[in-house]
Amino acid sequence: MTISQTIAQQRSAGKAADFDAIIIGGGISGMFMLYRLRELGMTARVFETGTDIGGTWYWNRYPGARFDSESWTYGYSFSKELMQEWDWKEHFSPQPDTLEYLNHVADKFDLRRDMQFRSTVKSAHWDEATTTWTVALESGEQARSRFLITAVGILSAYTLPAIEGRDSFRGPTYHPARWPHTPVDFTGKRVGVIGTGATAIQAIPEIAKQAKQVTVFQRRPNWAAPLHNAKISKAEMEEIKSRYDEIYAHCRQTSSWFIHQTDPRKALDVSPEEREAFWEKLYAEPGFGIWIGNFSDVLSDERANALMSEFVARKIRQRVKDPAVAEKLIPKDHGFGTRRVPLESGYFEAYNRDNVHLVDVINDETIERITPNGVKTTRKEHEFDILVTATGFDGVTGAFDRIDLRGPGGTSLKDIWKAGQPRTYLGMLADGFPNMLMVLGPHTARGNIPHAIEHCVNFHAGLLSFMKDKNYTRVETRPEQVAEWTEAVIKASEGLLASEIDSWQTGVNRNVEGRLERRVLGYNGNGAHFRKRTDDTARGGYRELRFR
Repeated sequence: MTISQTIAQQRSAGKAADFDAIIIGGGISGMFMLYRLRELGMTARVFETGTDIGGTWYWNRYPGARFDSESWTYGYSFSKELMQEWDWKEHFSPQPDTLEYLNHVADKFDLRRDMQFRSTVKSAHWDEATTTWTVALESGEQARSRFLITAVGILSAYTLPAIEGRDSFRGPTYHPARWPHTPVDFTGKRVGVIGTGATAIQAIPEIAKQAKQVTVFQRRPNWAAPLHNAKISKAEMEEIKSRYDEIYAHCRQTSSWFIHQTDPRKALDVSPEEREAFWEKLYAEPGFGIWIGNFSDVLSDERANALMSEFVARKIRQRVKDPAVAEKLIPKDHGFGTRRVPLESGYFEAYNRDNVHLVDVINDETIERITPNGVKTTRKEHEFDILVTATGFDGVTGAFDRIDLRGPGGTSLKDIWKAGQPRTYLGMLADGFPNMLMVLGPHTARGNIPHAIEHCVNFHAGLLSFMKDKNYTRVETRPEQVAEWTEAVIKASEGLLASEIDSWQTGVNRNVEGRLERRVLGYNGNGAHFRKRTDDTARGGYRELRFR
């Protein structure tokens, strides 16, 4: 009898199916983790809420959704054959093309046969007696496994606006992270958009091309810089393929897995003319160079950051015709780059259109409530046909909080992390939760996400291989190593201006109860140092962990 037949028999008999590992999430992380587990000869099941693979690129189908990382640095690198057979169409891939790529990967490696869709994990409880995890789905179905692997993503727990009457609007309401699978026709419609974060910055210019009227309710302006996207010709793609080894080797040496590297010079050490010329160059180039390829002091020195912020503010004033609107779009409460910088295509020019109106809900019109007809502010009721709530995500820990995760003795992960900093070793294993492996858990290094994912998955695959060779069945953290890593994570954030700013990266979300205190949720040191640290742990035989 095959493994699949055995599992099917267990399920038909009303028993919990047994696996070596259960993976929560069928996006980029879950797909690659499944691939690696198969290589180890382990039985695995992926539980995914959606109807198919893709994660972020399955859910986020809103107009304008696309990479802000160079496409040719974003894909998987574990298969040279895959890299050579796939052609990226644009330097910054749009959502449909990215989802097509991930479907190609799933088909090529036959991943779906071990994936179960329309399956939302409700809880995962550790059983000390059997040294297993019992996972329960919202459907009531249960499964057991030796290992639990979380591949839930850092931006998957979307949040709705904490506004009175939120559910009373009679027309359709869309959140970018739950966009319909069929196109939304905005032709002739009055559209209200709440929020001006990264998704809204991509969506607003596209919606404005169709809609009769777009009213943007800005709670907090964001810095943004031009994406400068372009098509990739066949000849250019072939040239890129010829350099993949060089490109990916370079990315592994940078601080955040991108092709961009911080300029070693300091903004305050060069002449004003040289500084201005360099910033003009960055502003005209595609990608994140203006953020993470900038002068070395821009993200840590208030004076350097103020100069950079003023440069970008001048660009906004040049691009937005109405001076009053331009001033509203320029952030006053944080400097450029201290929050993740959205890359845009015509966002600021959208406000030059007659059919786009900006409402500053902090200084001009406060939102009182959402009504059946639209949005009521302190000045008037704005009537709409469609509402878009671009109100972001409960970042990093939010997806964990929405699952009832309980370790030995029924200890709740949510309660532990709610009380202070998440406690992990390398962001890979949560303190006090045996056999729970996290892909992109809190306190890992991030940056170019697929590269970070591959690094995490390869670490876990190496750990599981080590345990298999040693005949170990249980792994957990050592308290002293957790304390040391937590201290290192906090220290790496000291001196960064971003650590002093409210954002999803510091754990603040005013749409979520209890999300008002800043925390350190990622490793903000040099990514190359993080990679060396994790590699050294593996080469040293994982002495920092405890096995049975």
